[in-house]
Amino acid sequence: MNLLTQLPLPPHFDRRHVDGVWRVPYQARATEAKTWVKQHGIPPAGSDRHRVGLLLIDVQNTFCIPEFELFVGGRSGLGAVEDNIRLCEFIYRNLAAISEIAVTMDTHMATQIFHPVFWINDAGEHPAAMTMISLSDVETGVWKVNPAILNYIAGGNLNRLQNYALHYVRQLQQNEKYLLTIWPYHSMLGGIGHAIVSAVEEACFFHAMARDSQTYFELKGNHPLTENYSVLKPEVTHDHEQEAIGETNHAFLQKLLRYDALIVAGQAKSHCVAWTIEDLLSEIEAIDPALAQKVYLLEDCSSPVVVPNVIDFTDAADATYQRFANAGMHRVQSTEAIESWLKL
Repeated sequence: MNLLTQLPLPPHFDRRHVDGVWRVPYQARATEAKTWVKQHGIPPAGSDRHRVGLLLIDVQNTFCIPEFELFVGGRSGLGAVEDNIRLCEFIYRNLAAISEIAVTMDTHMATQIFHPVFWINDAGEHPAAMTMISLSDVETGVWKVNPAILNYIAGGNLNRLQNYALHYVRQLQQNEKYLLTIWPYHSMLGGIGHAIVSAVEEACFFHAMARDSQTYFELKGNHPLTENYSVLKPEVTHDHEQEAIGETNHAFLQKLLRYDALIVAGQAKSHCVAWTIEDLLSEIEAIDPALAQKVYLLEDCSSPVVVPNVIDFTDAADATYQRFANAGMHRVQSTEAIESWLKL
């Protein structure tokens, strides 16, 4: 068969349930996938002449299900839900074209530098969610490290951790990163919010069964002393004493670069998606700028962070995507036939 020929949606898929959390019936889907393969003549991924990877960034309940901690509503108010309906349909319709799906998972614990409990003011209060902490705030003591967390971080040395906190926000400013944002507790390891959206997980599992292709999962964000919007590199890589905190994830980077084409979707367009693509582009430009041409940004399957009457990253995200396109990457739509834009 022509691997770029679009398939029908399988009977089990119901777009009305994409905004819910439920158990995937794995054995039933595995059996149905094998029947689907025979019915449509879908070959195993191992026989693909060209390897097409689909990178899904943080399609987790915490970002994608209304009423969860950091639902990405975009300007429509239902952004991530609408994105994931299109994403599931894209996976099912292009089952034979996608060789492998790689999924990143934002992974956190309670005591991390971007969570309220890490910081405290003179009144003994923690910063509210969505507080932006600037270099000036730390220099003047508006926000200080919470001494109560020292049993878990920095070996009980408050002075060292406070010096690090000052170094951290200074590094963000010097590197022209976003201000340190205090996020609601989210993507908590072991919790429901950490899990992949049920409908997307089901689509990935169905793909794995149909194409004999193991879905790949990459965790990020569990270091207590740095943000990790990008799966490829933390926001700050060294502490104030030049000790390494984290480094470029070379193994995952090489995995992505080995695909003949890489399609990218996920949440949020303005943060984890943008930062991941930014780091990917930086590595590509250092190796061979022409490699950017094999990256496809599935633009209608990602939404920016929008908090009504507080902050709207839509325009910034669009400008960033245009910069990626100017570098050779492709801005594409999931609803357009893949053969109209995928160049192999």
